[in-house]
Amino acid sequence: MRRKVFDTLISTAGLVVAAVMLVATGLLFWANDFVDDNVRSQLTEQKIFMPKAGTEQLNDPSVKPYLEKYAGQQVTNGAQAQAFADHYIKVHLGDSTGGKTYSELSTLSRQNPTDEKLAGQVQTAFRGETLRGLLLSAYAFWKMGQVALIAAWVALGTGVLLAAMSILGLFHARRTPSDVEVKVPGWHPENATT
Repeated sequence: MRRKVFDTLISTAGLVVAAVMLVATGLLFWANDFVDDNVRSQLTEQKIFMPKAGTEQLNDPSVKPYLEKYAGQQVTNGAQAQAFADHYIKVHLGDSTGGKTYSELSTLSRQNPTDEKLAGQVQTAFRGETLRGLLLSAYAFWKMGQVALIAAWVALGTGVLLAAMSILGLFHARRTPSDVEVKVPGWHPENATT
């Protein structure tokens, strides 16, 4: 195969792959923006606020190390949602339910239908675990958006690099004489039998 044809084919293929990478870049940036806007607007509507600095709620040793940096802030992103769910709601649920889950409490309540304290714990666990699950879903969705942002930058860098190399390959193909053959080390077509 002629070197000029080979360089042109490889460079053209590189440009096609670069175009695909650049389209993927746009889609990944869009995905990140969509996720970030969606999570922010949904969490903002809930009007959930972290405990304020100096309050008894924030001074709890099982809460303070995780929420102190967010003291008094409204929960508006996935990192805050995860911190609030795992280090505030979960802690307080454990305190009010004796560490039992909704499922465990519900089973006990069905066995003791007249126990009003247990029925109250069932409702508390149900509400708390539901809110916690919703916040952790927001966190997971937000984290996927963060991964999309990283992937967008990688795709952009790859696409630009590939485009630059392909353009250089096309320039090289133009400068290569048309009678030059592609040389593959160890392969000698003149010795090949058909």
